[in-house]
Amino acid sequence: MSLQFDTRPAAYAVIIQERQILLAYWKQDGKEGWTLPGGGLDLAEHPVDGCRREVFEETGYQARIDRMLGIDVGHWPGETRLDGSVKDFQALRLVYEATVVGGELTHEVDGSTSHAAWIPLGEVPQLNRVSLVDTSLRLYRERPVDGKLSKNP
Repeated sequence: MSLQFDTRPAAYAVIIQERQILLAYWKQDGKEGWTLPGGGLDLAEHPVDGCRREVFEETGYQARIDRMLGIDVGHWPGETRLDGSVKDFQALRLVYEATVVGGELTHEVDGSTSHAAWIPLGEVPQLNRVSLVDTSLRLYRERPVDGKLSKNP
């Protein structure tokens, strides 16, 4: 018997300019913290298009996707779902380097993030943030050829 689990593909952008990173504040189901702009893909949506869409929805900026940095895989043990089943959850997060090419900073309305901001890179370690931020900054610095980080930072 194989393990039953749900997988959610998502795309996120690392946008750095003038020693600052663009982050969005995520708040959902009693959890919160700074994260990268991005999120889940719509059915049949290409990850590059989804990344652009999510950056715009969460920050108001139009982004050019410059290159893929890597892939992060998250795993959360099973929880009881609305249908009564218990399934593990896997997040497949594609991380891209991107550049702002238009728009202006605005806040998402009725979404999973409340606001976005440019944060100095030196302040990131002190932030309440999701693990994806640290993983993505490592991908940005290390640029592994195969898109996978080694276990030891």
